[in-house]
Amino acid sequence: MGKWKGSVENMVNTTAFWAGKKVFLTGHTGFKGGWLAIWLHKLGAQVHGFSLNPPTTPSFFDTTRVAKTLTTDTRGDIRDYRALEAAMKNANPDIIFHLAAQPLVRASYHEPLGTLNTNIMGTAHLLEAARQLSSLKAVLVITTDKCYENREWIYPYREVDPLGGHDPYSASKASAEIVTASYRSSFFVGERAASLATARAGNVIGGGDWAEDRLLPDCIRAFSKDANVELRYPDAVRPWQHVLEPLSGYMMLMEHLSGEGAKNYAEAWNFGPNASGDATVGDIAQRVAGLWGSGKVILTTSCTRPHEAGLLRLDITKTGNRLHWRPRWPIDRTLKETVAWYKAWHLGKDMHDYTLAQIATFEGTA
Repeated sequence: MGKWKGSVENMVNTTAFWAGKKVFLTGHTGFKGGWLAIWLHKLGAQVHGFSLNPPTTPSFFDTTRVAKTLTTDTRGDIRDYRALEAAMKNANPDIIFHLAAQPLVRASYHEPLGTLNTNIMGTAHLLEAARQLSSLKAVLVITTDKCYENREWIYPYREVDPLGGHDPYSASKASAEIVTASYRSSFFVGERAASLATARAGNVIGGGDWAEDRLLPDCIRAFSKDANVELRYPDAVRPWQHVLEPLSGYMMLMEHLSGEGAKNYAEAWNFGPNASGDATVGDIAQRVAGLWGSGKVILTTSCTRPHEAGLLRLDITKTGNRLHWRPRWPIDRTLKETVAWYKAWHLGKDMHDYTLAQIATFEGTA
């Protein structure tokens, strides 16, 4: 394993492992993928991106100039197997992070077939292409905390709890987990085969997310115009975390998947906040309004809302015990850093440099 920087727990990866590693990253034009591309490049990796064009205008990809961190930047659809296979063979990666997806619950109600095709068959396409690569060491498929069969109970969900999904998005991610487990059992076996794992993260927030129907982007769009934001599910409880939290976990897990005893880590993993990071949608919106300094939060009781989970928490006991990963930033710090990023963008700051500075700050947090 490579050397680590920091304390025994939640150690942040150094260039010892990542320098020179060839990484194939799907979804690099998205919010999480863009942050990961910049961080991997900072650590010395050669990042090969495969994705559709940036999903929003503005976008994290364009605002932070992610393109300059990439070894190759291929625009393609993971539903196009031949295009994905060709890009992957060209990159000949050591490591694959699969983040490309249709990531929104509400969008899945409007485009159920597109969501299912992208998130299920797209994952199958990636795994089928990946198993043809002889040099590949490890694959990590990123799903979501919404892959669990939500029973609206107070207990955090563990990796062994049943999968399911009321809405098409959640169902597609539960299915992606099942497809990945099938490929792991059928094809990614033996010491010479690549190690294959999945990661399930909580509600991820941070600077540069402009997606529709997400709480933080909706708040920032409204508050920046001194307007109000209306909440559909103000009492819904979610596990909130800064985008750098799960990304640090993904990279830590990838080191284990690429080292000695790798197959012991080829399974599902939760990456979420401590219990203090669980908060209602209404509470988070009110805090963001206070940090921004303007705008008002309006709570709605509309009965026409499509179903979304009311209570959702993640159990990160296994991740802490076996990977020695733990969250670094409490919710107050997470919201402060997120709002500060958007304010810097509004002030015309160099957002590539600002993003790198936030990553360095996170790395230095004990």
